[in-house]
Amino acid sequence: MMADRDKTMRLLKTARGQIEGIMKMVEEDRYCIDISTQLMATQSLIGRINADVLKAHIGGCVQQALAQGTQTERDAKLAEIEAIVEKLAK
Repeated sequence: MMADRDKTMRLLKTARGQIEGIMKMVEEDRYCIDISTQLMATQSLIGRINADVLKAHIGGCVQQALAQGTQTERDAKLAEIEAIVEKLAK
């Protein structure tokens, strides 16, 4: 199972548009709180995109490795998930 490519690309393009808008706000010396609000909205969107990608990875690659992979492959997939959870917790 792979993340919905079209949805992911659409959301990434939205995030890119938000970042371009934020850059324009900075260039125009807009109010800091307004810039911060837009930055938080973009971070939230990127977080949701990442969650979708990780859910697809777990539902596809990890499930397949657990069902059909060797012990080494299973261990590797679980180690990947552990590592990403650690990064997300920072």
